Amino acid sequence: MDFNNFDFKRLDSDDFKEDSVREELILPLIHKLGYSGTQIVRSKSLKHPFLKIGSKKRAVNLVPDYLFKVDGNFAWVLDAKAPDEDIKFGGNVEQIYSYATHPEIRTKFFALCNGKEFILFRLDSAEPEKAELYFELRDIAMYWGELERLLGANAFQTGKAFQYIPKKTLEATQFDYLNRPLLEEIAPQRQSAKRHKGVHGYFTRQVWNVVSEYIRNFSKAGDLILDPFGGSGVTAIEALMCDRKAIHVDLNPLSPFVVSSLLEPVNNGDLNDSFEKIKLKFIKKLPQTDDEISKALKKYKYPTGFTLPKGSDVSLIEDLFSKKQLAQLSFLKFLILEEKEKSIQKVFLLSFSSALYKLNKTYQEPKSISAGGGNSGVFAYYRYRVAPQAADLNVWDTFENRFKKIIDAKKEIAPKINDETIGNAQILKASATDLNFIKAESVDYIYTDPPYGKKIPYLDLSVMWNAWLDLPVTEEDYENEAIEGG
Repeated sequence: MDFNNFDFKRLDSDDFKEDSVREELILPLIHKLGYSGTQIVRSKSLKHPFLKIGSKKRAVNLVPDYLFKVDGNFAWVLDAKAPDEDIKFGGNVEQIYSYATHPEIRTKFFALCNGKEFILFRLDSAEPEKAELYFELRDIAMYWGELERLLGANAFQTGKAFQYIPKKTLEATQFDYLNRPLLEEIAPQRQSAKRHKGVHGYFTRQVWNVVSEYIRNFSKAGDLILDPFGGSGVTAIEALMCDRKAIHVDLNPLSPFVVSSLLEPVNNGDLNDSFEKIKLKFIKKLPQTDDEISKALKKYKYPTGFTLPKGSDVSLIEDLFSKKQLAQLSFLKFLILEEKEKSIQKVFLLSFSSALYKLNKTYQEPKSISAGGGNSGVFAYYRYRVAPQAADLNVWDTFENRFKKIIDAKKEIAPKINDETIGNAQILKASATDLNFIKAESVDYIYTDPPYGKKIPYLDLSVMWNAWLDLPVTEEDYENEAIEGG
């Protein structure tokens, strides 16, 4: 099964809606799985048996798009969504779950498809929030054997409570590296991936969907992708999302910190509990008065004495912040470092670091009060430029906003980057001039964006972040210390 004759660029058009997903993509898939006629039940109306409004019962109809019968019993349920709808978590997953658990249905599997992606959940899984199967629809040929074993009309053993489900495997395919076609112009989609948008500011970030298309075109599933100037990690992340392996290398310690912190699996329940504990402590003892700020600056550690690059408006790192910002940021970092679980601590430190670009004197006061206004002088001018009207943003609100964006990013990557697959990534602080640790002829494809020399001295421009994160700050430190994550 494949969709080689379908132009997936059509999914980005406003005219391609849910009904088009059903007709052009889902129906061929259903028929290929072996379902036909009365085995396919469309738009069956189900009454919700539990809803009461006040003292009166109200009938609420649930209408799943597709129910599939095997030997007269419902085997699984599928809902179609428009291409711009999220099907990995949130309301759509909750909705299809309610269909699967309905007394009239009670299926073991429930699935969603938005034309771009297909995701399958298993009701009796030990971890029901984790997908049993997830893939982009254009990669269906690679997953077809597994999909057929799970959902094919002949896959269900009626009358038995147990069904063996084999482990996921990548099927070998013929691939001619030397004769891959050149790609046509790719329309950039800078803001459409939560795994990149809003996670952490970085210099010269590559457009994720362009990188993804090149990786898909010039490599195959299971291949090893190298980016020796890894930066914000777009190459490594997209390689993993495309079922490849990845080596990410960068001399700037901020780079492997950001990428490994984002990719490292974490228990969401424990993470949320820890977040609420930090929030209560921070709000309760937040230094706000002049006296409280003065005491906090003596009690909590913050970076001092680091010289900023030539051309900066101020000389030392502490001069980039107001006393209130220093006091509140150092208190917040103190609370973060009290977290004993390292995977959780890294998420908080990533959120903290991400918030720094707004919580300093280089951040320009927004021209309007709309969310997301303003800009950081570091990224706008490639130097530490103190803003004429520096914004004085709420530290906790800014931190919480970045935390939520990082959680959204982690949720988006979880079906592909998790405990089972994180071993496919090597995230390294190292020099691109010394890659001897990589086995000869083991790399299948290199996608990279070499540095701009001294035009954008992003090593120097990372001083503020690296100093707060206790990472190497000077160029000599960069070269003498190695950091590995992932």
